[in-house]
Amino acid sequence: MSEIIDRIFDIWQRQSHLDYGEAVTTVEHMLQGAVFAERDGVHDTLIAATVLHDIGHLLHGLPEDIAEQGVDGLHEEVGANWLAQHFVAAVSEPARLHVPAKRYLCAVEPTYFDTLSPSSVQSLKLQGGPFNDDEVADFERLDHWQDAVQLRRYDDMGKVPGMVTPEVQHYRPQLVASLIP
Repeated sequence: MSEIIDRIFDIWQRQSHLDYGEAVTTVEHMLQGAVFAERDGVHDTLIAATVLHDIGHLLHGLPEDIAEQGVDGLHEEVGANWLAQHFVAAVSEPARLHVPAKRYLCAVEPTYFDTLSPSSVQSLKLQGGPFNDDEVADFERLDHWQDAVQLRRYDDMGKVPGMVTPEVQHYRPQLVASLIP
């Protein structure tokens, strides 16, 4: 079972330099989000989901500047589909839903859009923009939607240039605890 964790660490090591339109790399971003989740004392599966939520960026094989080219790489689907093969739904589903959670928050919190980074604003347009009322109601009926909203908040926080984080190995216990038995 720990073989998949070692594989994830290898993917991170080989692709730790990849940018995704923010002032930090994809790997730095995921680690920063996990730091905030851990500081909040959330459950292990939400920490695991946060540390893995953007793994689709490292798996899809598309150019780093795909959003600037006007293409949505559906990284959340790529990542969640891969994660669902190895991790419980409490990890894969918040990862799948972190993009819809951004659309949801834009619809239900009047000031949320103003907090988004320029890159998140650009990707929001590609992802369909804020939800309408029916989409909000549909989202709130999904399993794990509340964890997805919390993960989204950690996603938004995890864009701090130069922030010191633990290495990914620090999160091995949460990842191992979240594997499908």
